Amino acid sequence: MAKNQDSLSKFLSMNDPVLYDGRLGLLCNQTSFSYDRRHYLFNILAKRGNLERLFLPEHGLFAELQDQVPLVSTQLYDYLHLGIEIISLYGDRESSLVVDPAYLNGLDALIVDIQDIGSRYYTFATTVSYIFDVLASQHIDIEVYVLDRPNPCGRQVEGTRLNQKYASFVGRPGLPHKHGLTIGELCQFYIQQTDSKFKLHIVPFDWNARIPTWEIAPSPNMPTSVTPLVYTGQCLLEGTNISEGRGTTRPFEIWGAPFMQWIHGDDHFPQSPAAILRPIRFVPMFHKHSGVVCDGFQLHLTDRPYHSLEHSLRMINYIRSKSGSDFHWRDEAYEFREDKPAIEILAGDDMLIHYLSGDIGFDEVVKKIVDEEESWINEAAAYLLYPQKLTRVDFRKH
Repeated sequence: MAKNQDSLSKFLSMNDPVLYDGRLGLLCNQTSFSYDRRHYLFNILAKRGNLERLFLPEHGLFAELQDQVPLVSTQLYDYLHLGIEIISLYGDRESSLVVDPAYLNGLDALIVDIQDIGSRYYTFATTVSYIFDVLASQHIDIEVYVLDRPNPCGRQVEGTRLNQKYASFVGRPGLPHKHGLTIGELCQFYIQQTDSKFKLHIVPFDWNARIPTWEIAPSPNMPTSVTPLVYTGQCLLEGTNISEGRGTTRPFEIWGAPFMQWIHGDDHFPQSPAAILRPIRFVPMFHKHSGVVCDGFQLHLTDRPYHSLEHSLRMINYIRSKSGSDFHWRDEAYEFREDKPAIEILAGDDMLIHYLSGDIGFDEVVKKIVDEEESWINEAAAYLLYPQKLTRVDFRKH
């Protein structure tokens, strides 16, 4: 992450005997890199000789795999000669998302060093929560070290709490769309949900010394420090036939579709004082509408706090109403789920779904969002590890 008092530097200076004499497991990807030692954490621990297993989240060890591309065989990492077992936690079936208890039994400690980006859809944190579920349900006695990291969205909260019936790999029940917590604080939330008894060590970072950007992209379509700020709302595009900009250099900032030529003469498109919509044409190199000219926008954020979910809800609703039969909701399987449309899994709230479908007006949605943001801020205060409080944007003033 940043060259400061980060948790990785603190972790590597710890003298806990289990970290040197115990059998270790590690969940990480390429963001777990020590700038001081110029090595990845998996290299450092493998050289110590007591790293038994390396667990990999979606996108692979180096974020070389696109979204929803399974990592079926980890033999492609044999060239690293780590001499350890490597386990994919994102294979070609839903059961692969949950770690086999056999891989945790026999370990003395599990280390988690993974960069979350602040939205509940982001699967790295869900992978951590699934591991906690297994530890709790199987009563596995292990020490867990979570190397805490800054949330690139800061303390801002957005959206409604996920209903249990919409729970999936892209949504842990009880979390709002943007949660405002660090990964360590999220783990406090997971512990409360599972009533886990294992020993949790959260290695903090120095909040005051942190750099508000990263130098290693955590996944292929999270390339800049702006992406997380727009992702909370723009990820809803994954539930539509609108390109969310995968296959461009600015995914989630750039977005559109071949049937949106009408935007260039539309003066009523939903705006936000915190963002400028610049009409553009682009050609995705892969993913939706690959090789096809799309009309759309690039989102440019201003210096005002931006409520991405609120803005994206209004934009998607408007496009649906203007595009007729050209627009449709994604109907193929999404993150191993076929029982519900992707937009329902992502929105995760009946009222938001009704709004996006044109069944209710936005005024009815506003109160729900505000009430649930305030409710989450009050509840999540119990999980905070740093003095900075959670905040929300009053988009009603827009």
